[in-house]
Amino acid sequence: MTSEEVFKKFVPEASVSYCVKLYERMGFEFKIKKARQTKLGDYRFNPKTNKHTITINNDLNPFAFLVTYLHEVAHLIAFKQYGRRIQPHGKEWKKSFKEISEPMLTTEVFHVSVLSALKRYFKNPKASSCSDPTLYQILKQFDDPSDKVFLKDISIGGTFKFNKKAFIKLEKKRTRSVCQEIRSKRKYLISEIAEVIRMNNEVIE
Repeated sequence: MTSEEVFKKFVPEASVSYCVKLYERMGFEFKIKKARQTKLGDYRFNPKTNKHTITINNDLNPFAFLVTYLHEVAHLIAFKQYGRRIQPHGKEWKKSFKEISEPMLTTEVFHVSVLSALKRYFKNPKASSCSDPTLYQILKQFDDPSDKVFLKDISIGGTFKFNKKAFIKLEKKRTRSVCQEIRSKRKYLISEIAEVIRMNNEVIE
């Protein structure tokens, strides 16, 4: 399968050519990975082999995949331009991320709601699109339908599954909620925009 065929499966059609050009110009190994709960993608450099590798999860919708792809390519560009001593998501990465994303910030590539959120996000890009609640929730709207909801949609006293464990939602604290694992009775702070599976809305004694 050619690089163009790969990108056609994962990114908006209007961005395929640009993604291929970045791949061919920057010379990195590109891998599509199964969904990982801790990250959407990553960039790594192996000094022993002098190889750059970018990986991205295979379950992302086209808009989220493209944003993640540009995020990781920006790491590679910043590394090549400024070296290894820079902060992972410092000013050098932000500059690279903004510059390579600019040609894609059009309605031909992104839905207007995503484009609006991206323009706000790029005023000061964070370490991950997940770190920006507004952008994250708008991107998630374009996922395939599933039985998952955001924790913020679970009422206090409601029960849900998260990371294969059952919880009850006890108390909301700004952007996170205090939740108790039902089996162990241990309490955890979980982000309000974490994806969970609703069980029911009955309080379990």
